[in-house]
Amino acid sequence: MDYKTILTVLSNPADTKLAISAAARLARAQDAHLDVLVLGVDRTQMGYSYIGTGAVLMQVGIDRAEADAKALEVAARAALAAEGTDLRFGLETVITQLGALTDLVASHARFADLVVQPRPYGPGTNSDAEAVVEAALFDGKAPVLVLPATGLGKYTQPKRIVLAWNQSTEAMVAARRALPFLKAADSVNITVIDPPTHGEERSDPGGMLCQMLTRHGVHAEVSVLARTLPQTCDVLTRHAIDQNADMLVMGAYGHSRLREAILGGTTRHMLERAEIPVLMAH
Repeated sequence: MDYKTILTVLSNPADTKLAISAAARLARAQDAHLDVLVLGVDRTQMGYSYIGTGAVLMQVGIDRAEADAKALEVAARAALAAEGTDLRFGLETVITQLGALTDLVASHARFADLVVQPRPYGPGTNSDAEAVVEAALFDGKAPVLVLPATGLGKYTQPKRIVLAWNQSTEAMVAARRALPFLKAADSVNITVIDPPTHGEERSDPGGMLCQMLTRHGVHAEVSVLARTLPQTCDVLTRHAIDQNADMLVMGAYGHSRLREAILGGTTRHMLERAEIPVLMAH
């Protein structure tokens, strides 16, 4: 499988250049089509209102969302124009209410091979960023490449990749969805932290995955690590630094009461700490 349709969803003007630059580089490298979805989000949430004011407040919210969308579209078109004429892309601008954002993003993400998004945490981010990542992952079932502030970094195609492995369904999905990157990498380090003493991989942690990837032409090896730090994500982050990795691949884990899923603590902490692109799938 190759990445032939790459999607990026824009809801914050500050992220426009970073997202489009990275997505465009990947689209060229993969000979893919880039889809850009520009969102104007109406965040009006009316629990109650006085008689006659409801319609006015709703219109104010819609007008603000339309203005935001127009400004964001102008910035997006400028960023796309700077990429040159060889980039194949399409741009769609949509006004949506906050409650409909998940379904809208999911409907686009499920037809994309890869979704490219800036990190949803940190200075200047808004709540929409996290909602977009969650919608693409959990509802759209698409792999999401989350970018740090530095973007893709030195290489469009990562040379050294750390693949987090814990025998879970999510980790297996991530490994499969990352195959275009894994096959082109110089080395892939399958990282197992505190493997269980019982189970089918107890005598050879990561061995079956390594065999599968090797048959795909991946240059893979296995590292088995003890959890020497309080959190698994801290061990994984330090190992990625030690490996001088250009990308981290991992399953996205979540939990939910009111919707299908929200990002769990481990996944969120990993995204907050990682200084390299993180490819996640669920």
